[in-house]
Amino acid sequence: MMMMLQYSAALRCSLPPDHSTVRSVLPNITSATSSSSNLTRREVLSTALISTTLGFTLNTPSKSAAAEFLELPNSGGVKALDLRVGTGEVPSDGDQVSVHYYGRLAAKQGWRFDSTYDHKDENGEPTPFIFVVGTGKVISGIVTAVKSMKVGGLRRIVIPPSQGYQSTSQEPIPPNFFDRQRLFTTIFNPTRLANGEGSTLGTLVFDIELVSLRHK
Repeated sequence: MMMMLQYSAALRCSLPPDHSTVRSVLPNITSATSSSSNLTRREVLSTALISTTLGFTLNTPSKSAAAEFLELPNSGGVKALDLRVGTGEVPSDGDQVSVHYYGRLAAKQGWRFDSTYDHKDENGEPTPFIFVVGTGKVISGIVTAVKSMKVGGLRRIVIPPSQGYQSTSQEPIPPNFFDRQRLFTTIFNPTRLANGEGSTLGTLVFDIELVSLRHK
C-alpha cells in the first residue's frame, strides 16, 4: 500500500506551458535536439513521462499549481490527467483510431512494459497502435480514455485492475516475449491474488496520444 501511495504521488505534477520550460528543467534530455526549434511529439511525451515518474515538479512561470487526476465518468474508476488537450475530432464506437502510448505497471514501481515508440516499421519510424473503438479487443480503460479525447490530445491515465487486463489476449500486447511474460505473470500471479493483492497487481499507467481517427 505504501508503494502505491508513493507512486501515485509521483504521478502528480504541474505542467509546463511550452517546450522551452521542459528544456530549462531537463537540459540533458533535450540537448540532442537543441538545433531544432521544436521538439518531436516523442520527446515531449518521454520528457513529461521521465519528469513525473521521478517526482519532478515543473512549475509554470506565472503560477505553481499541482495538476490533479480526475475520474472519468462511467469509467469504472479510470483516472486521467490531460497533458495536452487536442483540437480534432472525438472518437465514437466504430471509428478506427491510431494512438501512441507508454505503458507502465504500478506494481513494479512504474516499470515500462511497452511503448509504441519501440515498434518500428521498415523505415525505422515508430508505428502507432491502431484499433477500432468498441470491438472489445482492447482493455476497457484505454478505450474509455480515448473516447473522451480529441485528436492531437495527450493524456495520462491510471487504470484500475477491473478496467485493465482481464486475459492475456487483450490488447495492447507487448511484442517482446520477456516483457509480456513479466507483465502477465505479475498481474495474474495466483499466489498473490489468493493473498488479496488483486486490487494492486493489475493497476496500469498509460500515457496516450490520440494521433488520428478514421470513420468506418
